[in-house]
Amino acid sequence: MLTENNCSGDCSCRCIARLPGDPYRLCAFLLPAVQGRPCMNSHLKLPLRPLADSSPSSVVAGFIAMMTGCTSSLVLMFQAGQAAGLTSVQISSWLWALFMGMAVCSIGLSLRYRAPITVAWSTPGAALLITSLGGVTYPQAIGAFITCAILVTLCGLTGSFERMVKRLPASLAAALLAGILFRIGSEIFIAVQHRTGLVLGMFLTYLVIKRISPRYSVLAALLVGVVLSALLGLLNFDGLAMEVALPVWTTPEFSLAATISIGIPLFVVAMTSQNMPGIAVLRADGYQTPASPLISVTGIASLLTAPFGAHGVNLAAISAAICTGPHAHEDKDKRYTAAIWCGTFYAVAGVFGATLAALFGAFPKELVLSIAALALFGSIINGLTVAMAEPGEREPALITFMVTASGLTLFSIGSAFWGIVAGVLTLLILNPRRAA
Repeated sequence: MLTENNCSGDCSCRCIARLPGDPYRLCAFLLPAVQGRPCMNSHLKLPLRPLADSSPSSVVAGFIAMMTGCTSSLVLMFQAGQAAGLTSVQISSWLWALFMGMAVCSIGLSLRYRAPITVAWSTPGAALLITSLGGVTYPQAIGAFITCAILVTLCGLTGSFERMVKRLPASLAAALLAGILFRIGSEIFIAVQHRTGLVLGMFLTYLVIKRISPRYSVLAALLVGVVLSALLGLLNFDGLAMEVALPVWTTPEFSLAATISIGIPLFVVAMTSQNMPGIAVLRADGYQTPASPLISVTGIASLLTAPFGAHGVNLAAISAAICTGPHAHEDKDKRYTAAIWCGTFYAVAGVFGATLAALFGAFPKELVLSIAALALFGSIINGLTVAMAEPGEREPALITFMVTASGLTLFSIGSAFWGIVAGVLTLLILNPRRAA
């Protein structure tokens, strides 16, 4: 007898129960829980179907997440490579290692936890390297990357990061998310000053399609943006050429100077500016994925890719919100496919890293900023709603949001970290019982 229904919750489970007529025979089938059958493995879900669960909106969300995570920071990567005196082959290997590490982690973790877990490189880390790589040799920099990866892995394996995240109030985590995304979301209105017709055309398209079919509003805005860019003569494919990236091994060297100037600062930046906001994004959108395994896996991936040039991969924040938000898929349980598509696009980008840089450079900057902003509107709304839901925590949440959105940087540490510090401090002073 084979039937399909819900077992313990709203997800279909494959249950093993004893047939009434034969107490010694086990039969695997799907049974509704209301029949009272004893279920021996009620938490085992049906097999994943990434392709069947995908939708056009999840594919677009994955592409936008990849594009958002790369376009703004690819320039930083090239600048950091040039500051270190690297050859074009070494820079290409660096990009290959980062993209492949991000692809494997994004696809693997999303399948493992059935959640939209997006991995990215550290953009603040890349900015840090521009000023730090000039004083060390490239092998010493690789050694510092390995040191950073080991520290991140230890944070995951020991569970110290998980314990810290669990103590963070949901309102502050949501405010942190909203603050991070606010700066990107507001870019669309700043872009109006420079490309009025392009940006307003995309924005109006988004609003009209949002009213008719919300699921495809971002996709429609992207298509209209590309068409308008072509009509306005803003597309430039002159520098586009197909180039395949190949990994290049560099034997690491370890030095105290490189560890202090690169390894430890890179670790602090990765944990405070990427991993903490990355977990906050997942929590704010209702995904209770354990933090420790995610940190451990990204740390190990960073360790394996470091000899090829990768300075580290970690949880994404801004691009992750594109995959966790409602624009990625109307069904929350199927948004994991957006992260899988993002990982797939990462893999393609890894093979054609130099070509990708030229391709993204062909589109006007305002188009990229605007489509990223539109894709984040839903996540910003959700973050602000959760942040202000608890009356006793509204002011600490507001402080967290404002400091994070300000872009404050102290001691080479970004505003995400200082936003949490300010919010927790405010909560401790105004309401110490809640903080405890």
